[in-house]
This record gives sequence, structure tokens and C-alpha cells, in this order.
Amino acid sequence: MKARVIVTLKNGVLDPQGKAIEGALGGLGFDGVDSVRQGKVFDVELGGADKDAARTELEAMCEKLLANTVIENYAIEIA
Repeated sequence: MKARVIVTLKNGVLDPQGKAIEGALGGLGFDGVDSVRQGKVFDVELGGADKDAARTELEAMCEKLLANTVIENYAIEIA
């Protein structure tokens, strides 16, 4: 089973890397960019076919390692 975990900074958390990307895009001539927030994507392949069990396991992975839940949110997509 394939899954994707998307980790993003919570609203209100400063994102200096996003600001740097925003500035670089402006410097490259992309004038319509008002804001950029960066994040992480993890593609995970799991054995088994139980989507509920997979979601529970992925949530545990996020809580323990993949996301810093103090400053980051995560979303899980299971294919």
C-alpha cells in the first residue's frame, strides 16, 4: 500500500526558507507570488491491505519522527 505524508508549518510559525524562496522567485521575474510556505513530502510503502491500520501506523510515525507537532501539521493520503 502506498501513502503520502505531507508536513507543513503551522500558521503563525515563521518560515525563513519560504521567505527566501519567495524572494528568489521575485528575483527570477515571477512577480505574482505573494507568499511561499515550504514543507516536506514523504512517500511511504507499507505492507498489508488494511487502510485503517495503515493510517494508525502512519499517524504514529508522524507523531514520533516525521513531524514536529509543536510547529508542524501533517496530512496523510493513502492510495
